Amino acid sequence: MDLSLIIPVYNEAQNLRPLYEQLKAALDRTAVDYEIIAIDDGSRDDSFAILKELHEQDTSLKVIRFRRNFGQTAAFAAGFDLAQGDVVITMDADLQNDPADIPLLLDKMAEGYDVVSGWRVERKDAFLTRRLPSMIANWLISTVTGVHLHDYGCSLKAYRREVVKGVQLYGELHRFIPALSSWMGVEVAEIPVQHHPRRFGSSKYGISRTIRVILDLITVRFLLSYSTRPIQIFGGLGALSFGVGALLGLYLTYVKLVLGQEIGSRPLLLLAVLLMLVGVQLVSMGLLGELVVRTYYEAQGKPIYTVREVLGEGKQPQRD
Repeated sequence: MDLSLIIPVYNEAQNLRPLYEQLKAALDRTAVDYEIIAIDDGSRDDSFAILKELHEQDTSLKVIRFRRNFGQTAAFAAGFDLAQGDVVITMDADLQNDPADIPLLLDKMAEGYDVVSGWRVERKDAFLTRRLPSMIANWLISTVTGVHLHDYGCSLKAYRREVVKGVQLYGELHRFIPALSSWMGVEVAEIPVQHHPRRFGSSKYGISRTIRVILDLITVRFLLSYSTRPIQIFGGLGALSFGVGALLGLYLTYVKLVLGQEIGSRPLLLLAVLLMLVGVQLVSMGLLGELVVRTYYEAQGKPIYTVREVLGEGKQPQRD
């Protein structure tokens, strides 16, 4: 299988037939062996009935139906698990992404990139409620993760299969897949794509999503930098806290013994003791985190590296 196209669907009944027709027209021009995987994320309209009818007409369309609405990240994860294509492309079902851009993504992938992200240069959404929060979020994500993209929120992206198979998705981390996969050393590119106004239905996202993005960004930053060495962040913060507390304690000792002043009623004494206790707790959390990480990797035999290719004869690198 050359290509797997993954499309989460949630209450998009009016968009599905025209989307299917546009997809077939675009994919049939590529001359690649493809599959379309639609994930019905607990829709309450006729979305599943329409998908079922389209599947009966075309077996290249596969349908996953969730028992309830689990969210877009879960839908992508289910699609990734089922995908068989060497290249995996994701897109929305609301007709705002243009299927005609799929060949452009494939052409860019053919240049040797592992991830190709769409960039909605002329985005057809409201500025204050959609575009402005998105611009702020894109800047934050690029700055914190070091993977610079203009449009993390664009669902139209292409990945090599080994990239998505190596990323575990939870919560709402689907928009961070290029950043999460960066630990593998992937090559990421971005190309302009078309964006159309929504014709049917309503958007499932609002300005409140910005807060969730910021919270998820903290998780991503930790996963990228410290997931295999938690002692470095907790131990560092613990050492800083304990050090400040110890310095305050030395100062108060000087005040008590040399200057002869009373320190028992000073709030600074409580602060010093609190900082030292917090420091010990943070270091302990770091050590416990190290044990958890080692159990996670060693019990499941998970590698802490990825191999792009091996030149020469011999066995593939393995952990002892």
